[in-house]
Amino acid sequence: MLKKIAQTSLLILLFSCSALLKAESVGYETLSPAQPTHNPEKIEVIEFFWYGCPHCYSFEPALEQWVKNLPKNVEFIRQPAVFSELWGKHAKAYFTAEALGVVDKVHNDFFDAIQNKKQNLETEDQLAKFFVAHGVNETEFRNAYNSFLVDSKMRQAATMASRYGVTGVPAIIVNGKYKTNGPLAGSQEKMIDVVNQLIQKESAAK
Repeated sequence: MLKKIAQTSLLILLFSCSALLKAESVGYETLSPAQPTHNPEKIEVIEFFWYGCPHCYSFEPALEQWVKNLPKNVEFIRQPAVFSELWGKHAKAYFTAEALGVVDKVHNDFFDAIQNKKQNLETEDQLAKFFVAHGVNETEFRNAYNSFLVDSKMRQAATMASRYGVTGVPAIIVNGKYKTNGPLAGSQEKMIDVVNQLIQKESAAK
């Protein structure tokens, strides 16, 4: 009986190691079930991030450079992850910037304010000052911050990570089918390579 248990345990261990090696060799995991994309005509790439994450901050320059050279058939979407109340406050800041059309103007500075300047940017008043300093009208900021659109995106964000099996950031989802991150890819730098390979794979499939 003990011998049988030992053999069973060994088989489970070997299977687990085999699965792990397979994930490491390809650099990504296949999502099951696959999730629908916003635009079937495009290959969708979603980055899950948090402004308070130092890994997301260090990954940002490479990601930003990559986004500048995206193929025309690729749609890139930033998705703030919400794993706590604090993450939710930062996510709301991003969605407000998105609603105002000023993501390009505030995104990097918001990262810098959180990561380097250690600023508290959590309340509506704190965020209002930050946005006003970046040329946004305060009334327009408050209207967007308290809008139905931003509220709807916050509600969706609360469940987005679980839909894609995301448990940490930065993580990237390709076309609703594949997930990669630093540990899976081997490093943050290799994440971009894995994403490019998956884009080629999906392009060929279309």
